[in-house]
Amino acid sequence: MNVYAIRAIYQFEMARTFRTLMQSIASPVLSTSLYFVVFGSAIGSRMGQIDGVSYGAFIIPGLLMLSLLSESISNASFGIYMPKWSGTIFELLSAPVSFVEVVIGYVGAAATKSIMLGVLILATARIFVPYEIAHPFWMVGFLVLTAVTFSMFGFIIGVWADGFEKLQIIPLLVVTPLTFLGGAFYSIHMLPPLWQKITLFNPVVYLISGFRWSFYGSSDVNVEVSLGMTLVFLSLCLGGVGWIFKTGYKLKS
Repeated sequence: MNVYAIRAIYQFEMARTFRTLMQSIASPVLSTSLYFVVFGSAIGSRMGQIDGVSYGAFIIPGLLMLSLLSESISNASFGIYMPKWSGTIFELLSAPVSFVEVVIGYVGAAATKSIMLGVLILATARIFVPYEIAHPFWMVGFLVLTAVTFSMFGFIIGVWADGFEKLQIIPLLVVTPLTFLGGAFYSIHMLPPLWQKITLFNPVVYLISGFRWSFYGSSDVNVEVSLGMTLVFLSLCLGGVGWIFKTGYKLKS
């Protein structure tokens, strides 16, 4: 294992984050804060409790997951796409660095940024809404697992994309709608029976449900199922990354 290569990639990506703090950190935190102001303080104060939790506190896991998914994908996809776009990918391909080390460097940096963002959003949420975390160990576990999984998914998108437009297609047209329809702002038990069954085909439901369970001890889906679905998606992403480096798919474009 070439630790020096992993550290070089990781440090380069983290340095890029600190050079663009307003875009990478401040902007997502401010955007999420607006949700807390509108839905948590203004609207939430006029709504009843859901599963014994105030509405403002209920939406915290969903809002955190919304930011976590989009930022994990964005960080990782831009991280690997920029070397392709600028042509510096050839330096990486010609270096004595294995694909495992490349993935660890890029995905590790993207996941680190997303976890930092998640912690900042949790701290910001405390300003607007009081909340407690029932299972802090599992909360950290779901946070890290989701960040790593979707950073790997973003890495795949960055390799697949051949233009800046494609980097935004899946996050904007697929991931964000699935998150909004996955129980970020409501419990799926509030839906009619037919729509409850249809919603279970949305994979983001299991991510939000498991994450919400770690906060309040209640969820729409069994926590074991949520954890299992997250691990399945992680396995699919690992398989996709392995196939990319085995075939060299679009790495040089």
